[in-house]
Amino acid sequence: MKGTTVLCIILCITFSLQSQNRNPLKANIMFTLEKIAAIHATVKSGADFPRYVQELKAIGMSHYDAFVSDGHTDYFAVDGEKLISSAKYSELSIADSADKDRFEERLKLHQQGGTDYITFCRDCADTGVEKWRVDMNAMVCTYFDKAGNVVLEERIPTK
Repeated sequence: MKGTTVLCIILCITFSLQSQNRNPLKANIMFTLEKIAAIHATVKSGADFPRYVQELKAIGMSHYDAFVSDGHTDYFAVDGEKLISSAKYSELSIADSADKDRFEERLKLHQQGGTDYITFCRDCADTGVEKWRVDMNAMVCTYFDKAGNVVLEERIPTK
């Protein structure tokens, strides 16, 4: 009798997931906000970014969008699931227009380890960058202004 009950429960869960167009074998994403935070804690500067991206890809992430205004991030798994982190800092005001040249200067400094994360986020806000998207499949990082225009797109080194 117990085996029949367990089988019934498994079939009910499977049917429920299939009716929601979700694969029952991929019902749970492989990463959590805690895993992401643990990986992020090892990042000291922009120089660590390529390794960080590779580690996120290894736990099943396809891409993420990082929002400069408050530091929250939308994370997307390879199976389409999504996690959203909470705000990381007080609201920053994003400049209305992008200053690409100044942004590239500040980004280069950050990538060389010259600034910490919050300083880089302030630099993004000051130069009109609203968010960036990291695509683990294409290995590119794209920065966008308030209007959704691409300010800069860079290949991520794979070392």
